[in-house]
Amino acid sequence: MFVQTVALKDVKFYAFHGFYPEEQLTGSHFSVDIEVTFIPTGDTEDLKQTVNYEVINTILISAMQKTQKLLETVVKNIIDELIKVYPFIATTTVGIKKIHPPMPGEIGHSFVQLKYTSSK
Repeated sequence: MFVQTVALKDVKFYAFHGFYPEEQLTGSHFSVDIEVTFIPTGDTEDLKQTVNYEVINTILISAMQKTQKLLETVVKNIIDELIKVYPFIATTTVGIKKIHPPMPGEIGHSFVQLKYTSSK
């Protein structure tokens, strides 16, 4: 049995997520990593038989455009949409980094990640 992985790494966004009102006004730079696994069936040249990373990118763009207070909500929304579009996925891991979060000190990034595992 084969397990296939489709992933996008270090997808850059400028978005307005943040708990504090000023974060939602000024925005921040973000980086998203997403990885999906599934058991391939059928023709490996048929996009209907796989997870299309262009579709994943469209899901990311949509989720990042909808301002949320918490990155946890953004990640959950991404996973929910992935499951809706690709109900056959076995696992997905989504992580979002907020680059240089507005806190005292020199912080490279904050990070939130969720992992989904199918119960099937």
